[in-house]
Amino acid sequence: MDILLYIIMFGLGLFGSFFSGLLGIGGAIINYPLILYIPPLFGAGQFTAQEVSSISMFQVLFASLSGVLAFRKQSKGSDVSVIHKGLVIQMGISIMIGSLLGGLSSRFLSGETINVVYGVLAIIAVILMLIPRKGNKENISLEDISYNQTIAMVSAFLVGIVSGIVGAGGAFILIPIMLTVLKIPTRVTIASSLAIVLISAIGGVIGKLGAGHIPILPTLFTVIGSLIGAPIGSKVSKIVNVRYLRYALVFLISMTAIKIWMSIL
Repeated sequence: MDILLYIIMFGLGLFGSFFSGLLGIGGAIINYPLILYIPPLFGAGQFTAQEVSSISMFQVLFASLSGVLAFRKQSKGSDVSVIHKGLVIQMGISIMIGSLLGGLSSRFLSGETINVVYGVLAIIAVILMLIPRKGNKENISLEDISYNQTIAMVSAFLVGIVSGIVGAGGAFILIPIMLTVLKIPTRVTIASSLAIVLISAIGGVIGKLGAGHIPILPTLFTVIGSLIGAPIGSKVSKIVNVRYLRYALVFLISMTAIKIWMSIL
């Protein structure tokens, strides 16, 4: 039965990270409900909400690391997307502190509370994914980009807390904030958010290590799957129209959110 569980966890890591690379969102918003519900469906075991959030956090760390490395390789010698170092430092430090606190606090929260946090995030994710993504002043140089630093750091800190609780990187919330609130150009947002989510995941993983509830082997197989899935998704995104896939993903997240809310209520 353990072998079946490991195969399932590998597949879930592959699936979640594939969509992460394909759509530029955190795989955790997909993987959290899948890890929660799919293994018991096959009689392969069941994880608590605390364990699911820990597995998801490790998956996000390695998927985002893989995404950053793939981005650096693809963008070498190109100026299509650039990282705003000041933005990454400010939002990265803030979100890492928030994610660390969220990860540590998850040990004191009930499984139902963690599910509620995910349910709220899933609703937010669906709404944000339906909003057209348009940055501001796309041709502006890095030196000329201006934004409210206080809003950037506070929003990143708050996103980090809730993301750390459920084991997410927070990209699906961060990207719309950067585009619509901070008015960061799309090309800079995409590149910078990768680095910010990676920093967030580092803080979250440290928090989860402090909180415990980490099933080691299932986490390992999920991570292995995520390392394979993210680069594939990144490559596929260049040859397919991701708009329809995004709508399909919205439907999937909506259904899982409904299931979680039904189980809570």
